Amino acid sequence: MTGVERDRLARVALGRLAEPGDPRFAGLVAEMGAVELVDSLIGQRDLGGVLVDIEGRVDAVGPERELERAARAGIRFVIPSDEEWPRQLDDLAATEPLQNRCGVPFGLWVKGPLRLDELAHSVAVVGSRSATSYGADVAADLAAVVARAGHPVVSGAAFGIDQAAHRGALAVGGRTVAVLACGVDRAYPMAHKTLLDHLGAEGAVVSEVPMGCSPTRLRFLARNRLIAALTRGTVVVEAAVRSGALNTANWAGRLNRVLLGVPGPVTSAPSQGVHQLIRNGAATLVTSGAEVLELVGGAGDHLVEEPRARTRPRDRLSLRDQQVLDAVPVAHGARADSIARTAGLGLLEVRSALTRLQRAGLVEAGEAGWRLAALAHT
Repeated sequence: MTGVERDRLARVALGRLAEPGDPRFAGLVAEMGAVELVDSLIGQRDLGGVLVDIEGRVDAVGPERELERAARAGIRFVIPSDEEWPRQLDDLAATEPLQNRCGVPFGLWVKGPLRLDELAHSVAVVGSRSATSYGADVAADLAAVVARAGHPVVSGAAFGIDQAAHRGALAVGGRTVAVLACGVDRAYPMAHKTLLDHLGAEGAVVSEVPMGCSPTRLRFLARNRLIAALTRGTVVVEAAVRSGALNTANWAGRLNRVLLGVPGPVTSAPSQGVHQLIRNGAATLVTSGAEVLELVGGAGDHLVEEPRARTRPRDRLSLRDQQVLDAVPVAHGARADSIARTAGLGLLEVRSALTRLQRAGLVEAGEAGWRLAALAHT
């Protein structure tokens, strides 16, 4: 058996013994390697106080059988020595724990043809499960623009914003990935089985949790660090003050990823968490997919023009001609000397200005004097 094969089996075994993101196991693997750690645990050596947590379960782990069962289901286990391993996940090794979760995953279970090393330029779109129609529409539109530009969209397949993000990417034929807090062989939530089956056939469904495992609160927290670490940037669309999406945002900030927030109505509770991120300077405000692309793309790519109002004919006038134009009445005509007094300018200068404004179609002369033309009102 090769060293890589032994490492893969050891990492499968650790996935069964430890909860994802456990700082103790993450530190031990980084220090001594997965194979030596598993051998030590089998030999009943208590390292870092973990043996008591796995007592009675070490001998029951069968990593060979687990890999065989996964292969039959079209599921692969990707580890750091594989070419497919997404190198951006290695950034997790240098981050401090958040809610007692941290560290590089032992490996990732993957169902679907999309390779994980294609996620270097991916974008996460996350947010509230109780999304408003506004939030769902915005998330779908953002995901569609991002996916159309070639960036895979990563989310968690939950209700609300996650679902909208996946469907927005799929609507334009883009690539999208679901990162789960349960085994990739399970559909959670069950209502999204069709969506997850499609992603497993056309995109990818990913988890560090072994097959058959159920989601728990701690596993969701661990999952969130993967969403932030896998992607170049995270967009938060609707998140209340206690939303799990804010945990993902926190990880994005710790990993120096681009963090973006979509504002909502100031009276909207589902947007309070996003507004706080923006107010604190943690997230950059975005209102469109184009703005997301500008911030996650390379230097000089996807530059967005600043929105400007339509240029009007009067905008091209000199300051003195604008001053004269402002003094010309709208309905009833006025003589040039009256206009000069209103404008506070000399009569000769006003007459010259009126001639120029007449040629530009902005004023017209009648029996009663000068007045604004229709073009001046546009």
